[in-house]
Amino acid sequence: MSVIEKAQPMSAGEPAKALWISTLAFTLCFAVWTIFAIIGIRIKQDLGLNEAEFGLLVGTPVLTGSLVRIVLGIWTERYGGRLIYTLTMLAAAVATFLLSYAQTYPQMLIAGLGVGLAGGSFAVGVAYVSPFFSAEKQGTALGIFGAGNVGAAVTKFAAPFVLIAWGWQAVAQIWAAGLVLMAIVFWFTTTDDPAFRLRRERGVASKSFAQEFAPLQNVQVWRFSLYYFFAFGGFVALSLWLPRYLVGVYGFNLETAGMIAAAYSIPGSIFRAFGGVLSDKKGARSVMYAMFAVSAVATLILSLPATTITPVLFIAVIFVLGFFMSLGKAAVYKHIPAYYPESVGAVGGIVGMMGGLGGFILPIAFGLLKDMTGLWSSCFLLLFAIVAISLVWMHLSVKQLSRRAHSAPVAAT
Repeated sequence: MSVIEKAQPMSAGEPAKALWISTLAFTLCFAVWTIFAIIGIRIKQDLGLNEAEFGLLVGTPVLTGSLVRIVLGIWTERYGGRLIYTLTMLAAAVATFLLSYAQTYPQMLIAGLGVGLAGGSFAVGVAYVSPFFSAEKQGTALGIFGAGNVGAAVTKFAAPFVLIAWGWQAVAQIWAAGLVLMAIVFWFTTTDDPAFRLRRERGVASKSFAQEFAPLQNVQVWRFSLYYFFAFGGFVALSLWLPRYLVGVYGFNLETAGMIAAAYSIPGSIFRAFGGVLSDKKGARSVMYAMFAVSAVATLILSLPATTITPVLFIAVIFVLGFFMSLGKAAVYKHIPAYYPESVGAVGGIVGMMGGLGGFILPIAFGLLKDMTGLWSSCFLLLFAIVAISLVWMHLSVKQLSRRAHSAPVAAT
């Protein structure tokens, strides 16, 4: 029996309100989380950073946003998503505002750790939104929520113009103000989720940390984490790295590079909702196979020397890659409430953490590979290797599950 069947009846519009307000909040959080994709380029110029230092700068918020996801996911189940989501946004807003006063590289990195709290909102939102919907609708609901990734496009569209007009410090201050406003709106327009209300009404004691982390002993959780490492981590990494790539390879100015990167982020975010619908109707496994197959071809093409790929071809292929990544992100999270309905916070947190770590590790790896090899396209060769490993592991696991399913009736007989 699902949570919504056990809990007291909700008003007709309550699930929709929770979903759309949470999605809007996640959009603004994601815009803050990726702020260094634009202002980092100006900071790189001001401080004379090399590619590896730049990769670390843009990846630092992603590190915090990744590591805190599992903690925030558990806190959401214990204290309710409404409270944790609001506090997360306010804490990230404070750090983002203080970023505008940073002057040295170490100060930028420290501030970036605080900015990264905005990325932790994903785990809160997943655990908060999913109890409002029945199992057959959770893929669609979480796909819509995950479309808040489009916040990366908000930053890439708007931040270059604010930066040019008033400086990168103004970007940080305005984005922080937007997050405070969103936190206030969220607190006064949403209610506690049905799962939390049910536990509070019945006086159910919180699970111990051992119980919270018990599902993490399952290899399946880590397999899902690798999928998300590529689908989400690769998306975030490319969102952060693409403006630098376009400037370095094709000589685009910052405004143009930002607009193209934003255009990449939009379908790669919005179509996550479509991926959720497909996962509900066609099955998450089928969507995952399609994602890995197309991504393998796309990253292999982009692994060719950058000088052999025209700007038009590059943009076309990167858009296809972003589209299928968005489908895969939704498909991964369709699995979690289905396989672990009582541990969505912990399992969703660890999978989200690993995906976020991909967004932190990959930009640094991109910079190191560029510094060591001199090849801009080396980043896509790395992504191809991750895709290939994921696809093989998934296929072997599916075959193993199929053999078990066929052997079970025989054993029973």
